[in-house]
Amino acid sequence: MTPGARAAAAIDILHDIFRHHRPALQALGDWGRTHRFAGSGDRAAIGNIVLDVLRQRSSLGWRMDSDTPRALVLGWLRFIAGHEVREIDRMGRVRHGFGTLSKEERRRLEKPRGLDDAPAWVRGDYPEWLHEHFSTAFGGEAVATGQELARRAPLDIRANTLRASRDDVARELARHHPAETPFSPWGLRFGENERGRLPHLTAELGFQRGDFEVQDEGSQVSALLCHARPGEQVLDLCAGGGGKTLALASMMKGKGRIIAHDAELARLSPLVERARRAGAEDIIDIVPPHEKNSLQTLREGMDLVLVDAPCSGAGTWRRRPDAKWRLKPQALQRHVRSQAQLLNEATQFVRPGGRLVYVTCSVLPPENMDQVTAFMQRHEDFTLGVWRDHAGHLSTLPDAPADTPALQLAPHRHGTDGFFIAVLRRCA
Repeated sequence: MTPGARAAAAIDILHDIFRHHRPALQALGDWGRTHRFAGSGDRAAIGNIVLDVLRQRSSLGWRMDSDTPRALVLGWLRFIAGHEVREIDRMGRVRHGFGTLSKEERRRLEKPRGLDDAPAWVRGDYPEWLHEHFSTAFGGEAVATGQELARRAPLDIRANTLRASRDDVARELARHHPAETPFSPWGLRFGENERGRLPHLTAELGFQRGDFEVQDEGSQVSALLCHARPGEQVLDLCAGGGGKTLALASMMKGKGRIIAHDAELARLSPLVERARRAGAEDIIDIVPPHEKNSLQTLREGMDLVLVDAPCSGAGTWRRRPDAKWRLKPQALQRHVRSQAQLLNEATQFVRPGGRLVYVTCSVLPPENMDQVTAFMQRHEDFTLGVWRDHAGHLSTLPDAPADTPALQLAPHRHGTDGFFIAVLRRCA
């Protein structure tokens, strides 16, 4: 496919996403299945255009003075891909291209609106209604936070130390030029190649052997701050697909017991095969939703309870940029209520002196510190520890305000997804 045809396809896919409010990856997948002539390189290039437009939808729309799919893709060609206006015009004129530029489109591309006078949420590419939350969380860095959340993310993996060391995995994947992650002693990071594509690491033999898992460094740091020890009794109450569950098993060196539960069977089911591949099946007991009552035998018996709570996902917008435009105030309120219920439920399983670790992949205060503060007002038998006291397994400490006991990771500060981690301890 020509660059013009790829841009035209991206316009069609964005029309589908905007008109039907569909998840971007679903729309991209459906387009690929109905356009078999497009090769893998074409699909990857089109996907990059669509996701980049969604990442920077607000600022592109401001510069083009229009937020139609066509205007946004033309803006992408000019302001992100860096094509000259005459080159863009040529792209549109080719067969299966997006057509000739109008006089107004040419004017917008040649003399775009400047961003210097744009509102903060436009420059930061996040919804206007979230500006107060971004300002509360990051102050003068609100725009910088949004801008980093609007960039492409690298690919991070976690060496599974039950199978292989980080050095072993790095040697195995040396042709993809990995770099060690700064905070996690397990992590390796991979950037895009010259064609703008990340390596397809799940096709590697090492992945099939269980030598490593795909996992953002922020998620790895969340697991490391749990400070799980060999022989401990651990409950992962919202295990999902089990990324942090498997990381905990690695920390515990395969010794002890981890009970993995989730309210949705579809999210939990992949953990069966993942645990087998990782060599952690002997330490992990999976409790499906319909067997939740069996958790009552664990009351006040857990050294560690991890609540990796379902949330807005605002910290993962680099990977799921369409989610930020679909998020509404009512949905955020539902998440906050659900998180409070999960934290209340988790308390019954923590032994005296045990730890309750609360994690979200969000940068929004109502889901994070506000949630922890409200929890402590309801449960006076829990205290909030200082995250640095649990950071002994980290290679280096993330930069964070000295007076904050919980840790907020963010891409503009740490190069990770936006994870929040609070370590609470039940009084003995």
